[in-house]
Amino acid sequence: MASYGKRYIEAKKKIEPGKAYSVEEGIKLALDTSYARFDETVEVAINLGVNPKYADQIVRGAVVLPHGTGKDVKVLAFAQGEKEKEAKEAGADYVGGEDLIKKIEGGWLDFDRVVSTPDMMSKVARIGKILGPRKLMPSTKTGTITFDMKKVIRELKTGKIDFRVDRYGIIHAPIGKVSFGCEKLLENFKILMETIINLRPQSTKGAYLKGITISTTMGPGIKIDINSVKDVLSKAM
Repeated sequence: MASYGKRYIEAKKKIEPGKAYSVEEGIKLALDTSYARFDETVEVAINLGVNPKYADQIVRGAVVLPHGTGKDVKVLAFAQGEKEKEAKEAGADYVGGEDLIKKIEGGWLDFDRVVSTPDMMSKVARIGKILGPRKLMPSTKTGTITFDMKKVIRELKTGKIDFRVDRYGIIHAPIGKVSFGCEKLLENFKILMETIINLRPQSTKGAYLKGITISTTMGPGIKIDINSVKDVLSKAM
């Protein structure tokens, strides 16, 4: 059985047992129950009515949060020639080819996101076993295999996140930092939810959104009323 510290227990007391809060109430409560001495990340766990055992029910995508994530993202770009120059100008922290591949094979992993031009992928495939398990492998589904280095790198640096349903049918995603405040977090939440809803697999039956929880890095989870999510999205449209 997990044991919790005094500050977590005090924060938990602010949450009414069994209650599902509106989106706005949930975000405000998450901020109110934040107690860490650092700027905690605000995270969302979305339980979907899908069965990830079937390929056509895997919900996966990417979205650019309007206010970013608050994290300084280190981007590595595999590119050559003019695209190497473009990647550097776009703000990539590391740009190269064979030199970076060898460095990664040696154990170096000081980066958060990876983007590659299509012509480099035959070489990048060599380190797929290293990048894949860490969810760092470039992919056409998330737009990180592209010749448009400028656009993708700038998106990654300013707040583009990837998400994928896990084996339990849950998507975990950040929507910003506690320091963002309620309004910015709410706007990020809306964009994320709109994207996930639009990705609903056609083969899915029954309720698509089964449960949503908001929490900070160290704080307790706060259950969100699904109907309030629909209300928030309808107002945004």
